This record gives sequence, structure tokens and C-alpha cells, in this order.
Amino acid sequence: MPLKPLDLQEQTEGKSLYSYQKGAIDKIFKCFEDAPEDYHLLYQLPTGGGKTVIFSEIVRQYLKHHNKRVLIMTHRIELCKQTSKMLKEFGVSNKIVDSKADLSDQNEYNCFVAMVETLNNRLNDDQLDISDIGLVIIDEAHYNSFTKLFKFFEKSFVLGVTATPLSSNINLPMKDNYNELIVGETIQSLIENEFLARAEVYSYNVGLTSLIVGANGDYTVKSSEDLYTNTDMLTKLVQAYEERCKGRKTLIFNNGINTSLHVYDTFRSAGYPVAHLDNNNTKKERKAILKWFKETPDAILTSVSILTTGFDEPTVDCIVLNRATKSLTLYYQMIGRGSRILKSKNKFTVIDLGNNLHRFGPWGSDLDWHRIFRSPNYYLDGIISDEDIETTFRYEMPEDLRKQFVKSKDVYFDINKTYIASVRNGESSKVVLERSIEHHAKICIENSEDLWDALDLAKLLKEDISYRIGRYTKCISKSTYNFVDWLKDDYKKKLNAHLRSNFDEIFEEIHGFPPKED
Repeated sequence: MPLKPLDLQEQTEGKSLYSYQKGAIDKIFKCFEDAPEDYHLLYQLPTGGGKTVIFSEIVRQYLKHHNKRVLIMTHRIELCKQTSKMLKEFGVSNKIVDSKADLSDQNEYNCFVAMVETLNNRLNDDQLDISDIGLVIIDEAHYNSFTKLFKFFEKSFVLGVTATPLSSNINLPMKDNYNELIVGETIQSLIENEFLARAEVYSYNVGLTSLIVGANGDYTVKSSEDLYTNTDMLTKLVQAYEERCKGRKTLIFNNGINTSLHVYDTFRSAGYPVAHLDNNNTKKERKAILKWFKETPDAILTSVSILTTGFDEPTVDCIVLNRATKSLTLYYQMIGRGSRILKSKNKFTVIDLGNNLHRFGPWGSDLDWHRIFRSPNYYLDGIISDEDIETTFRYEMPEDLRKQFVKSKDVYFDINKTYIASVRNGESSKVVLERSIEHHAKICIENSEDLWDALDLAKLLKEDISYRIGRYTKCISKSTYNFVDWLKDDYKKKLNAHLRSNFDEIFEEIHGFPPKED
């Protein structure tokens, strides 16, 4: 018996629906109306749009008008518990099927909420009767762990829900498991209608060419930790936090437990209220940490990927992507953790330290989900590479540092342009760094009263020097770690030597008078 569209003005038990949620339910029921009994429908709605509310109301209406049962699958215990709680708010009695569940009373329930791996074991052991399951709902359907269970439900309607209808495995596209996609409200529409907060994104350019892509298509934890645990990146993280998020509740996402621990130590040493959370924490520890995070207005919580789903804390005001990812889904999930709206919050801040904005575009940009669903390879192949991203970078001094060089009109030096000019003039590539050193010396002296001031300013140029060396090594196609480190050290020594040898001459050339003698 097919699902029928119902009167969507019905009052739910303890919950009311927004108009767009009612519209989504109407579309879903109508889609199933004339479909075969084994039809697979995928529904997309952004994080924070209320997917659980929507499918809980679908379950309520389905059970009210049909003599079959419902099964909801999730991939994490937190989602399992949250879904069960939401269903109860809609008046739907349900049973959680987890590793500890006693199924002796299963005949007393018309709705089950199950963990995917536990359900797979129970079905293979024939411990759960699914003969009269008419509707199967899959939360976070982009995860491929669910597909192995489809063989058990060949005569059930399947409704998958996700914020990003792009499979977690490029070799298993969602179009192979779902007949149709319904696209819900856009992020932009939800923002404009005050259902979601607006993201203000600040992207800090990061060199990522040392990262390695693993078998799963994303950057490996090892290569990410090598990059994000170095002193330069930890310093950049703290500076970005202090510029954009200081004193506000902040959630930091990392790729690797070791990185998160380094972040924790760095912020704790700087005197900030910070906690670290990973999947090694006990349930009691996790509960205490999340309680502290909720109750502390300026709390910083650093973690790995365990808070991307099944975590809802509306008071989060800042999201820090202290990692790079090739996963569009993960990008949207991480940012979405800050999108919950409150009376006192209609926007939130995102700090991007993984060039993710350059790779995927702004969170909430107008993505063609139907095309991505139909042709995921076309979309994935079009994502810009890290090398191409980095060729567009232009170093910008942090605001506080720029104030130290306020007398200089332009502190930027174009390594690529200088390199091309040197090649055309038949010069050695070494002249590029020589001219860069001359430029650095000039801006140091422009903003100094004596040699010691200039040498102190030169010490502040570490990040700019790293950027210039990075651009230079790409120009000459030589970038081993040892060579790059040697170049940086050599550059700093030569800059100091240049300042000592030429300070008086350059100072007089700039100011029209010699420096004061001690």
C-alpha cells in the first residue's frame, strides 16, 4: 500500500512545523504515492533545517494511517538517542536497537531506531522481525555503511535524508542506491527567513602541498598532523583566534587526535579556557566536557570529527577549521555546527585554516544538488587542486603586524612576477631572493629610527619570509623540506647582514638625512 499525502495542517503532538517542513513532508508523501513498494527516495536539507523533525512527523503520520511498522537507521549512538527522543516528542513510542537491547518485547513496538552495525548483526542472526516493516528511514544517508542492509528491505519504501547528497565513497555514488532526489530549502533561504545564522568566513592562506591524499580520498591524518602540529601553524591558529574569536564560544575541528592535543596545550599555555575531546574519552568525561562547554561563555573546545554529527550546541559562536578536507560533506557539517540561530545570535564566525573556502566555495553557495547527485564525478573532478589554489595566494600581513610597518606604502613583494622577469632577462634565479631581501630591508628601515629597531622588525617577518620562500621554491620546482628550511635560515641571516651593512645608506636615501648617532 503506497504512502498517501495527508492533511498537513494536522497538529502534531507537542511539536509544530514550519511551512517549509510541511511542504517537504507533502512532497515526500506525494513522491511515494504512485511509486513501487521498493522505491528509494533521497531528501536533502541543510544542517539545522530540521531533518529529524520532518521524518519524525512522517513516522507519526505513517503509523497513524498504515498497518505496517517503521525502522529508522543511524550510524552513531548519539543520533540514535536524539532520534528516539524526538520521536517521543511527536508521540511515537519506539525501541532503540543497540548492542544491549533486549528484543523479547519487540512485538510491542511499531517503530525501531537502530544503529547500523548492530542492526546488521541482529538481522544476520535473525533476531529482529522485519517482515512487516513498510518504511525505512536512513539518517545521514551519504554514509555508505547503510547500503549493505538494503538487501533486507526489498519490499519497503526507503527514505534517505542528508544535508549533502554526495556519497562518502566516490566508488559508490548515491544515484546507484536511490531512485530520486528531492532538494529542500537552501541555506541562503533558511538564513533569509531567520531559520539559520549567517556565516562570516575568514580564510587564512595555508600551504598544503605537503599533505597526502589517502585511499579514502581525503588527506591522511599523518600528513595533516605533521603540518598542523608545527609551531608556525599553531601560532597562526592562535593569532587567527585572537583576531576574530577571542572571548567567544569556539569549536575547533582538527584532523587527528595528536593535533587536537597540541591545540589544547597551546591555548592552555596562553591562558585560555580550553578542553579537548576525542573518542577515547569515557561517556562520563564526554558529558562533563560538553556540560562545561555549554555553560562557559568563552569556552574553547578542540576535537577531531566526533562533533560533526549528533552534536547540537546553539551557543557556539565561532567555528575553526584547523584542517583541510577534500570532503564537501565534512566541510558543510563542520560549519553547520555554528549555524543554529538564537534570539541573541543571527550570525557566527568561521576561521578557515585549510583553504576549504577556496576549494568548495562559500558555505551556503548555490550548489546544484541534482547535478551532483546524478554526476558526482563531474563535480569532484572540478574541485580546484591545492597547487592551483596556492598560486592565487597573496600574502597579507596580520592587522597588528601591519601597524608596525605603517610608514610603508606597500609591504607586498611579488615573487612570481620577479622570477618571470629574471628569467626573461637571462638572470640567475638567485636575484629573486636578493631583491626580496632588499625589499624587506627597505620596509624595516622605513619604520625604524635606528639599526636595532630595524633588526627587531626583521624578526617579525617570519611568516612573510616563509610565504616568499614557498613561492620561490615552487618557481624553481625544488621544495624538499631540508632545502626549504635551509633557504629560510639563509634568508634571515642575509637580511640581518644586509641591514647591518646598508642601514645608514638606505635610511638616508629614504628620509633625506642620516640616522641619529648614538
